[in-house]
Amino acid sequence: MMLKELREKVYEANMDLPKHGLVVFTWGNASEFDPETGLFVIKPSGVDYDKLSPENMVVCDLEGKRVEGEMNPSSDTLTHAWIYKNWADKGIRGCVHTHSAAAVAWAQAGRDLPAYGTTHADYFYGPVPCMRGLTEEEIEEAYELNTGKVIVAGFEERGIDPVAVPAVLVRNHGPFTWGKDAAQAVYHAVVLDECCKMARDTEILSPHCGPAPQYLQDKHYLRKHGPNAYYGQAAAH
Repeated sequence: MMLKELREKVYEANMDLPKHGLVVFTWGNASEFDPETGLFVIKPSGVDYDKLSPENMVVCDLEGKRVEGEMNPSSDTLTHAWIYKNWADKGIRGCVHTHSAAAVAWAQAGRDLPAYGTTHADYFYGPVPCMRGLTEEEIEEAYELNTGKVIVAGFEERGIDPVAVPAVLVRNHGPFTWGKDAAQAVYHAVVLDECCKMARDTEILSPHCGPAPQYLQDKHYLRKHGPNAYYGQAAAH
């Protein structure tokens, strides 16, 4: 069996989605890319979480073709593949898609998620962008692939670093998050949904509030992610 350890990691990441309340039924998927083989492992399509196992995770190439596995891969496979094809060289090796309610609400509203406070700034360096909706032609031509293309092109057009902002909202659809592996992509999916709830409640309480001051956002993001980051514990030697 190919990529046995990676299958186990991706299985655990997928099981963490319902554990953290990000999915109901089969509304989500997680994957992870292996740079040595150029392949990635992803959840099978439409399979209940209580029926998942490391063995039924599916191995795919960056064209979205199944390389190993008895089941069809996630319907979002080509979106994941396009993200890896374009951003794996930036260290992005894990990807998650959910229909978590709070994040979907912002996507359906077609709005960027503003950086209202330090919780957001700890993980996302600026607003989480909402991409444009796909055209009818893009949907008919290659829906999932074009979803990936809209995400990557949108980041390029807006000059957003996908490492500094490891999340996106796709209009009328929902959130995608990513990270150095599948586990971190799940973590970012949890944080994104919590930030969406916080931002929603902030606007209810103060409809005309603005984003947190840039110097405060800088402090919180850079103390965790900058060259002089000091949050947490030093790695053991």
